[in-house]
Formats: sequence, structure tokens, C-alpha cells
Amino acid sequence: MDFDSYALDADIYDEMFLPDGRPREHCRELYEALKRLSPGELGSIQERVTRSFSNEGITFTVYGDDEADERIIPIDCVPRVLSGAEWRLLESGLIQRLTALNRFLEDIYGEARIITEGVIPVEVVRECPQYRVEMRGFSAPQGVWVAICGTDLVRTNDGFQVLEDNLRVPSGVSYMIANRKAVKTRMRRLYRSSRVRDVEHYGRVLLATLRDLAPTGQSDPGIALLTPGVYNSAFYEHMFLAREIGAELVEGRDLLVDDGFVYMRTTTGLRRVDVIYRRVDDDFLDPLVFRSDSLLGVPGLLHAYKRGNVSLVNAPGTGVADDKSVYAYVPDMIRYYLSEEPLLANVETYLCRRPEDLEYTLDNLESLVVKRVGESGGYGMLVGPHATPEEREAYAAQVRANPADFVSQPVLALSRAPCLIEGRFEPRHVDLRPFVLYGREPRLVPGAFCRVALRRGSLVVNSSQGGGGKDLWVLED
Repeated sequence: MDFDSYALDADIYDEMFLPDGRPREHCRELYEALKRLSPGELGSIQERVTRSFSNEGITFTVYGDDEADERIIPIDCVPRVLSGAEWRLLESGLIQRLTALNRFLEDIYGEARIITEGVIPVEVVRECPQYRVEMRGFSAPQGVWVAICGTDLVRTNDGFQVLEDNLRVPSGVSYMIANRKAVKTRMRRLYRSSRVRDVEHYGRVLLATLRDLAPTGQSDPGIALLTPGVYNSAFYEHMFLAREIGAELVEGRDLLVDDGFVYMRTTTGLRRVDVIYRRVDDDFLDPLVFRSDSLLGVPGLLHAYKRGNVSLVNAPGTGVADDKSVYAYVPDMIRYYLSEEPLLANVETYLCRRPEDLEYTLDNLESLVVKRVGESGGYGMLVGPHATPEEREAYAAQVRANPADFVSQPVLALSRAPCLIEGRFEPRHVDLRPFVLYGREPRLVPGAFCRVALRRGSLVVNSSQGGGGKDLWVLED
């Protein structure tokens, strides 16, 4: 099937093609293989890939005003390809970034040197809703506050940039593995000949990381994955990961704290839990400390954690480091804690809490993306060029009312990759969410959840906003 009608734009980086239309060298084998397939063969591959997601029940939940809607995640069968050299850059940059973020969290809940030395304003940290005063004076085991991080990366003609760090309860890794399984099964010969690096061992790497962080003396720790329950939008992933690492999938009501230790209720009695991979937000984690009305958490859990009798992954209070205002200071954190220049750039960010940035944002709404600092999933933001004058004015009123709650960024020309759309190849905007694991040492599997904006012209890749997924192939050198 040919690419004759495939549209290139010199202002937008294409993941498969050079500006003159020739395939990039590391994409050549995939390009030639796709050209050899007939429209019927490609359609059959796409149909079987889609059916595999449906058969596996790989879903996510979209929350509307009145109800929740469970949907199958759309998946495009054409993989995105990265060379080995490209991946090494990302790997080094992501490890550098997470190392600095862990140092930052250890610091701000301790001596707060980065604040007293004027690198980051105190109000940016202490006024962040995710800053937990309950964690002051606490030192995380081995200095690891964030053991599991999902960082969103985009590429433009200027190279890779970090869009945001997801440090609280990052999701999407199950889709990375499911995308691989579905596409690899339908393109097995091409997959082998392309020398694609595996990602299916993620569960083993995650398990090793969790064991690294077990309380002292626990060589064979009891591990549980704490879920909010079946109605959570990522419950499929919770089940998947619990199976992958051989952990018990538990809800708060399945656990109790006795004499500073955590136990799981079983049919044969109580069993001690040493490591909890928690997918419950801070607010609901321990009703004795955070929200007293929470039915999702475990009374006394934070006390057990602070005594060192159980490990929580990730630690409570990590959300302050993925706040969108704090994000703007991550390059400064890298310089401050590591004495290194950032390997991966941030997106230029205007903090509306600054009077000059607020004025710039309000004067240029038609060309900016404006976001609430605490939102995620593509919710609560304005994409200026795609909004009506009325929508921009209504949003501006919200920004004026509470400037510290907003940041703005330029609209990026996100890179595009070929997708099979209604029987032909069309370019669609993409991003990447690799997953960094941090125990005694940092670890990455060579892959990512590649998100794609399937609606023509859309820049929003979030599944909740009409996006889908792709497999990412990282090639051996």
C-alpha cells in the first residue's frame, strides 16, 4: 500500500519521513514492509489488533458530567520507531530528571535548601495543593520518594521536550505491553527482522524495584497492589500489574494496621504486607491523616510507613513535584542537585502567578495552551487556536480570578507518525510516555506508551479526549 497521498509539512517533524519524503534510515524496513502489504492485508491486521484489545477487555473510563463511560482504547497497528541512539538520549535524560526530582522531594520535606537558597520560591512549593505538611521531617527509604514515574515526552523540529512528569500514580504501562503483544502477534516476521528490543519483561523489572525498597531485613517481602476498586478508570491496569508481579490485588478494606505493621486479611488469617504499590491518591490513603471520610484507604497506614515497617510506592507527598508550576523549575533542580545541564528540555512555560507572565498569557490566549496546575488527562485546559473567542474570554475570567492556578505554554507542533485511517495512511500527532523505575538503581525497559491524537488536526492525545495508542519499537543498534 503506497504513501502517495501522505501529507508532509516542513514545520512538523514526521517520525517516519524526512522532509523530502524519503523514509528515515531506521524506519526504512518498516516502510518497505508496509508498502508491500495490500489495503486488504493492512485492514485485516488492524481489525485483528483492535479485536485483541476488545477480547482482552483493555478499557479506560471517561468521566462525563452525569456518568462514567467505559471504552476500549483505540489502537493503531502501525508502530512508531526509534533508533537505538534516540533511545539512549531519552534514557539518560529521564534518569537524570528523576534523580533530581527525588533529591528535590527529600530536600523540601527536610532542610528545604533549594528554597532557602532562592532557587525556587517558597510559595510555589508550600502553596501547592499536593504539598503534604504531614511528610515534613520524613526521609524516604534510600531517598526514593518516586519509584515509578511516567514522563510525557513530545518531539518537534527542535528535538525532544518533556511535557510533564507523572509522579503520583502514573498509569498507562499496561497499554504499552498490550500494544506490543497485539502488534507483535500480527507482524511477527517484521518484528523479528527489525531487531526490536523487548518490553514484556517490565513486570520482572517492576518486581525487582519493589523488592529493592522493602523494609530492612525483608528478603522475600509480601507485596500488595492497593486499588480504589473496580470503578477506577485504570482498574484493568491494576489487575494486569498485580498478575505481572505476583502481588495480591487489595482494597483498603482488605488491609489493617496492628502495632505499627500492615496485615492483609486472608481466608487463613492475617498475612504481613511489607511493600504496597499504591494506586490510591494521597487524599484517600489514610483517613486518620488525610481525608477522614475516605473508605478507600487504611487507618494507620502512614504511621506504619513512617516507622519503616512498610514501604509505600510511590511515597505520599510526591505530587508537589509534578505540579505544573513546579515543573518550570526542574531544569534548575538538575543544575542545583546534580551540577549538570539538563539532557532533555522543558517546554517554555509561563507561570500566571507572575504578573508579567499573566499579562503575556492574557494578551496571547489565541496562540497558547493554558492549563490548570493540578489537572491531568487533558481536562481543564484551553487550546487557544482551537477555541472560540467566547471560550477564550470565559477562560480568561477564570485565569484573572486565580492566576496562581494556571500556567501557559506555546502551542507545539507535535511530531506526527503514520496511522491507518479509513484504509489509508494519514499523519497524526503523537507523544511518548516511557516509564522509569527507581530502586537501588534506575531501570527502564526500552519502550513507552505511545499516545496518538486520532482526530484529524487534534493535538490532544489523551484517551479521555479521543486519543488512542501505538506500539513503540526501539531498535537494537
